Amino acid sequence: MALNKVEICGVNTSKLPVLTAEEKDFLFERIKAGDEKARELYIKGNLRLVLSVIKRFSGSSENADDLFQIGCIGLMKAVDNFDTGLQVKFSTYAVPMIIGEIRRYLRDNNSIRVSRSLRDTAYKAIYAKENYTRVHLKEPTIEEIATEIGISKEEITYAMDAIQSPVSLYDPVYTEGGDTLYVMDQISDRKNREENWVESISLAEAMKRLDDRERHIIELRFYEGKTQMEVACEIGISQAQVSRLEKNALKSMKNYLRT
Repeated sequence: MALNKVEICGVNTSKLPVLTAEEKDFLFERIKAGDEKARELYIKGNLRLVLSVIKRFSGSSENADDLFQIGCIGLMKAVDNFDTGLQVKFSTYAVPMIIGEIRRYLRDNNSIRVSRSLRDTAYKAIYAKENYTRVHLKEPTIEEIATEIGISKEEITYAMDAIQSPVSLYDPVYTEGGDTLYVMDQISDRKNREENWVESISLAEAMKRLDDRERHIIELRFYEGKTQMEVACEIGISQAQVSRLEKNALKSMKNYLRT
């Protein structure tokens, strides 16, 4: 899936608008009053969320335009159902909605068809294996099965793999009260765990609110793990200045994340 192109579904992603907090609040008030134009502007102002989400599915063979359209459906659902009384940022609420919409699309379009000839080869191999095991009281090797049915071991291996029932990451494993748990939800991966991933988006947005020097200090301290003294030496100021700038930056980020 190509995600590096500038235009997706006719949308120039390099020129997507970015709404300020004040604009978001104003537009959402208009949306609650039934203003369709405000809803359209709010959706356009949050399309970057959809782009961020579909990058998570870069390993998928699906077309980027298709995933973008499906993600936009999730975004629109988030806009229509968002409750400002939840005391959470819209992005925190919208990202799981967008992910869920894409997951459902991938799950519903993940059918795998196996040709009749492959199935026949696989069934012959299975029969030969069972017969050999019954006679010799041990399982045969692929070479022995190939000799028995007169088909190359490569073809047998390919056929046996083809009829396996693959477990998709999007397969449902448990449902209760309308909430479905998927295979993906049971896999532990701290780098891609959804709540951490959503949080990283919010942190990245908070970092953008810092000036260049504050952002550089935070990156050196918390992303590269350097001490305040090492940071001070690298950028040419005192450790006390680093400490003060760091505290101001963290306070600014904390205030943003709370709004």
